[in-house]
Amino acid sequence: MVRPLQLYLLSYNSVQALGWFVALLRLLPCPVHSSYAVASDLTWAILETIHAAIGLVHTSPLLAFLQWGGRTHFVLAVVRQIPEVQSSPSVFITFMAWSISEVIRYSHYALTTLKVCPPWLTYLRYTAFIPLYPIGVGPGEMWTMYQALPFVKERKLYSGFFGKFSMSYHSFLVAVLAVYPFLWMKLYLHVFKQRRSKLGKTGGAKKRA
Repeated sequence: MVRPLQLYLLSYNSVQALGWFVALLRLLPCPVHSSYAVASDLTWAILETIHAAIGLVHTSPLLAFLQWGGRTHFVLAVVRQIPEVQSSPSVFITFMAWSISEVIRYSHYALTTLKVCPPWLTYLRYTAFIPLYPIGVGPGEMWTMYQALPFVKERKLYSGFFGKFSMSYHSFLVAVLAVYPFLWMKLYLHVFKQRRSKLGKTGGAKKRA
């Protein structure tokens, strides 16, 4: 019998998997339209930070927040506000990497909740990120933000808000680009640690069998 907590996590992860799959399908004909589907998925993804904070799932609240915050900033503050970068291949690369990795991740979470996740999906969950994460960050997110810098500076984007802190959004974005690799590497190494744990246990179970 599925408990209420399991039912909630099953529903959340299933909806997210479906949402990212829809985003992936919409990405093929038009990356810009896909950004709206991605934005919707990211809105609900803030719940993952809450899940981690209250101990509902075993993950770091800080890492969950950093991933959500980074992606939300990228979609809403950069891509949605600067039309000139929307047709860039880097946006396509970013959304493609995100969508594939999240369809895999949320499908794995949903089936794991029911304890019926096949071994091949577990392997895929903790292996596909190895190429997808760097592709999404380097030629994807960072290159898009770099291309956005001239337009941000020219239009003095978000000057009303950042003016309160005696800085510009352009300076903020440059700072983000400077620290992005270090913050991303922390998340990347964390997933590698999970990979050793999960696949190591799987491999050990097979040997004992």
